[in-house]
Amino acid sequence: MDDDRTERDASQRLTNIALDEHTVVRRSAEVEHERAVAIYDLLEENYFAPLGDFQGPYSLHLSIEENRLKLDVRSEAEQPVTAITLALTPFRRLVKDYFTVCETYFEAIRTASPSRIEAIDMGRRALHNEGSELLRERLDGKAEIDLATARRLFTLICVLHIRG
Repeated sequence: MDDDRTERDASQRLTNIALDEHTVVRRSAEVEHERAVAIYDLLEENYFAPLGDFQGPYSLHLSIEENRLKLDVRSEAEQPVTAITLALTPFRRLVKDYFTVCETYFEAIRTASPSRIEAIDMGRRALHNEGSELLRERLDGKAEIDLATARRLFTLICVLHIRG
C-alpha cells in the first residue's frame, strides 16, 4: 500500500479481529503463536475495503458456518456493516496442504539441518502465498484487500479449520 493514501483509504482498515471460538478446539502452542502474530500484524497494518458505500474503520468477525467462511464486517462500535460469505471448497486442498507442510516445518525446526528447514519454509511460504491470492480472488467484487492483509487473513482461515 502506498504511503500517500487518501484520508478515505486510511479509514479502510480493520481495528478489531474476532474469531468464532465456539467451534475451535484446543490448539497447539505453535498454532496459538501463529494466530496471535497474524492478529497482531493485521491490526498493525492492513487495508480492508468492503465494496459499497461503507466508511471504516471496521471490526471483523470470522467464522465458518455450513461449509462457508463468513466475514461479518462491523463498525468499530460493533454495528453491522455487511456480511461476506465465501465457499470453503476452493480453500480445502490448500489448507490441508498448508497444515501438512506446517507440521513438517515445526518438526524440522527441532531436528533438521538449516538447509532442510529453509527448503520446507520455502514450500510453506509458497502455499501461504497461493492461499492469500485465492482469498483475494474470491473477495473480488466484495472487498478489496492488499497482499499483506490477505496473508494474515489466510492464516486465520487456517486456524478456523482446526476442529475436534
